[in-house]
Amino acid sequence: MSPYIVGVLVPLLVTLLYQNSKNTKKRGVPVDVGGEPGYAIRNSRFPILLKTAWEGVFTLAQLFELACKKHADKYLLGTRTLISKDTQVSADGRSFEKLHLGEYEWLTYGEVFEKVCNFASGLAHLGHSSEERVAIFADTRAEWFMALQGSFRRNISVVTIYASLGEEALCYSLNETEVTTVICGNKELKKLVEVSGQLDTVKRVICMDDDIPSSASLVAQSGRWRVVSMADVEKLGRENPVDDVLPLAADVAVIMYTSGSTGLPKGVMMTHGNVLAVVSSVRTIVPGLEGNDVYLAYLPLAHILEIAAENLVAGVGSAIGYGSPLTLTDTSNKIKRGTKGDATVLRPTVMAAVPAILDRVREGVRKKVDEKGGIAKKLFDFAYARRISAINGSWFGARGLEMLLWNFLVFRKVRAILGGRIRFLLSGGAPLSGDTQRFINICLGAPIGQGYGLTETCAGGTFSEFDDTSVGRVGNPVPCSYIKLVDWPEGGYLISDSPMPRGEIVIGGPNVTVGYFKNEAKSKEVYKVDERGMRWFYTGDIGQFHADGCLEIIDRRKDIVKLQHGEYVSLGKVEAALIVSPYVDNMMLHADPFHSYCVALIVVAQPVLEEWASKRGIAFTSFAELCEKEEAIKEVQASLVKAAKAARLEKLEIPAKIKLLSDPWTPETGLVTAALKLKREAIRKAFSEELSKLYE
Repeated sequence: MSPYIVGVLVPLLVTLLYQNSKNTKKRGVPVDVGGEPGYAIRNSRFPILLKTAWEGVFTLAQLFELACKKHADKYLLGTRTLISKDTQVSADGRSFEKLHLGEYEWLTYGEVFEKVCNFASGLAHLGHSSEERVAIFADTRAEWFMALQGSFRRNISVVTIYASLGEEALCYSLNETEVTTVICGNKELKKLVEVSGQLDTVKRVICMDDDIPSSASLVAQSGRWRVVSMADVEKLGRENPVDDVLPLAADVAVIMYTSGSTGLPKGVMMTHGNVLAVVSSVRTIVPGLEGNDVYLAYLPLAHILEIAAENLVAGVGSAIGYGSPLTLTDTSNKIKRGTKGDATVLRPTVMAAVPAILDRVREGVRKKVDEKGGIAKKLFDFAYARRISAINGSWFGARGLEMLLWNFLVFRKVRAILGGRIRFLLSGGAPLSGDTQRFINICLGAPIGQGYGLTETCAGGTFSEFDDTSVGRVGNPVPCSYIKLVDWPEGGYLISDSPMPRGEIVIGGPNVTVGYFKNEAKSKEVYKVDERGMRWFYTGDIGQFHADGCLEIIDRRKDIVKLQHGEYVSLGKVEAALIVSPYVDNMMLHADPFHSYCVALIVVAQPVLEEWASKRGIAFTSFAELCEKEEAIKEVQASLVKAAKAARLEKLEIPAKIKLLSDPWTPETGLVTAALKLKREAIRKAFSEELSKLYE
């Protein structure tokens, strides 16, 4: 049966059959484990931890070769053609790049495998040995994936670096790992040139683009580097083929530098076996994932979530079309007005997303609905309410034929935003709000597999199954992981708590990574090996197990701050509750132990606040000026209070004072990671003056 049909029928059948059996299915069951005493759960369907889902396959290189030989004539990697590039200047003088992109051009599995093998041979002829490390420093694109696979065919460990990484962290990552070859794009090569004098070991730079910047050519002429295009490396390898040097499961595939929410980034060492265990686990969870899907790739490939997703999609014989967060939809910032975004052209069936992206999709839909008003808005609100009541178990809600009717009349247009064919979404990287999860479920008509994992566990930990309609949880253990809760008495979380065991989350299994590169002290602090040889990672997150074996994240050790009078405030929990306000694009709660109340920095959703001001006749010459107005501050504050009450927050958890910010936080500003997580220390430092004034 076609996966598209499965994607439509499975959620419908599950909804009908599952309503009267909620919370009765055991998704995770207790398991006897070693190590520190705690309460441990495993996947109910897998009594033995899963290492591979492909017979005879134990490395990512083996998986890729198997898929390429099996699906040689099928499409694998697609990239949009660039028709034109324009620069537009806004009223306040800021310039914006606008792109007109065409259709996708595709490479088959066979063509990609040939390029990968040629690139691997080319690396060898450039003088790069298997003992040396390669770094990939670029935005997500087809060449990134091919460079990764080419390196694997020479058993070369790949250091992944976010394209948005700052100069200090970039130099630190390259020098610490003693990288000799950097593979990057034209844009990133210009950054490398600027810090070339600070790089100790780099000998070769391979540019994914043919147009090598003149500044890089000057560095090459000085004899410091050899700079060559990726196409030339492939040509060199094609003319001088060499034998493969394939890795073993225990060999390090990737040293992944976290984008560093605190301090300098840490390099997490991942073996082929580590990553394959997670890839194999997700294969068993997503229904119908066997070769006919189309995946839209736009998250950073320097993030383990995206590396695992693309290796899985390639492993099952499906297609990967590349895009970017700024060209994702028809209304994305970089898309020229009147032209199409990536999702409209590609029409993907599966996607991965971080909560911040899904929050933006939800806000965009709500804004369009509110702008239309009238009958259209009333129809949308009525249809949405009917679907909510159905999902929540009321037999008076829309189901069966009525559900299909609302899908056709109302939600079909919403689904067109992401191409109209999405059948499964994977969300990870941060907690997803229940409101956004429900909204996406209903409007896109697709289940969301909300996952929980860390770079240190190759993104593996838990994953919500497609028939789990609950919100606010992150699912049951994936087949390759045990999840254990251990007591944290200082925070008041114990496995003996009622009605659910609570404690710090510890993850064990073949997906738990080797440790931090050249950081034995930190590795010993958070990695433990028990008496049975099982490797465990202590996450610092606090969770609780539900009766069906599913995990809920309720706190984080580092995010808990004690106020002046001894009350504890969980920063992440409060932020997740308040960010649902329509006025909030991003925010950071700040708690000071020397004060009895919290304050917050609010990055304001510009269209929403401007629309509010316009309706009330509030004059302003710039958005920054509007953010300073007392009326605007009071309106946003009232919205936060409303969201706090809905989430049943305590009074002390609601920010008593707020500062509205007009400029967004992006990875380029250094205030959020590439996965859009807050970099608290960087934000505190950048806005120290504003935070001080809030406490005056």
